[in-house]
Amino acid sequence: MQFALLLTPYFYCLKNKRMKPWYSTLFALLLTATTYAQSDSYSVNVKKALELYYKKDYTNSAKTFSSAFALNDDKGTETDRYDAACSWALAGNADSAFHYLFDAVEKNNYHDYNHIIIDEDLVSIHSDKRWDILLKKVKENKTKAEPNYIKPVVAILDTVYQDDQKTRQGIVPLIQKEGMQSPAVKERLKQMQYYDSVNLLKVEKILDEYGWLGFDKIGNMGALTLFLVIQHSPLKVQEKYLLMMREAVKNKQAFAGNLALLEDRVPLGEGRKQIYGSQLRTDTVTHKNILLPLEDPENVDKRRAEVGLGPIADYLKNFGVEWNPKAFKKQQDEKDKLLSREN
Repeated sequence: MQFALLLTPYFYCLKNKRMKPWYSTLFALLLTATTYAQSDSYSVNVKKALELYYKKDYTNSAKTFSSAFALNDDKGTETDRYDAACSWALAGNADSAFHYLFDAVEKNNYHDYNHIIIDEDLVSIHSDKRWDILLKKVKENKTKAEPNYIKPVVAILDTVYQDDQKTRQGIVPLIQKEGMQSPAVKERLKQMQYYDSVNLLKVEKILDEYGWLGFDKIGNMGALTLFLVIQHSPLKVQEKYLLMMREAVKNKQAFAGNLALLEDRVPLGEGRKQIYGSQLRTDTVTHKNILLPLEDPENVDKRRAEVGLGPIADYLKNFGVEWNPKAFKKQQDEKDKLLSREN
């Protein structure tokens, strides 16, 4: 899917404009708006298709995506076409998957080569002869999209992104199958820690030399990769570059929604409450997801809207959490009082 999901401390499965929920201890979701006016029926069907995708009902998800395009004069965003292709691939229909992928490439100029080659949703169509043809077109689009970029930096960040993801891909089902303390999971986490440390050295060198490079110099993917690495870094590193990212957002060279995720992570790391409600944890006994401490819960949607995030109720629904601000506030206040007495 076209989702980019941050799962801390382990996972960030980037999908260009949307994220899909690979569950872990902490995570965050960034939704971005579509780029042109759509009919209500189109939007309703896309939302329904995504809900079906989350339920792993890939066949009906794929059919609902197709209905959305049919109701919209066969028009669609790059994100929606890519998502439709993922659902069709997971449903076992390669022809429809390629139809929407080629539409995304040829009509929307899709060029996220670094992600499409590692997207697990599309593994089933890799052996198809059309796959290499598709990748060639994606790579051509990527070249066209980067005429004024700092190419040596982009090349480094391309590698950083791939290294960041290759140990994260598939780790959730691995944990579910083998258990957190299994040798296989421990080895994977060891590899992840290694690549995170190597990637941080590369990214810190870039940031210290150039500052927080923006879309005009490294593109959307490059800017997101900088954010990814900092999000996967220790608290002191996050604190160090938070001001730099704030300035980049102010200059419209970084995504405000991404900054919001970092703005949540830092206070939680410092023992304070998050601002936008992006961070959750999974209870190790019940396996249910729980929203972490949040400032002023009743006004969180106002803050989220200011940075381009959708309503928190919709976000939490993706993770099986029902949002009741009054009940959450009451429970949080009770915990605060208990902690205050204990201290």
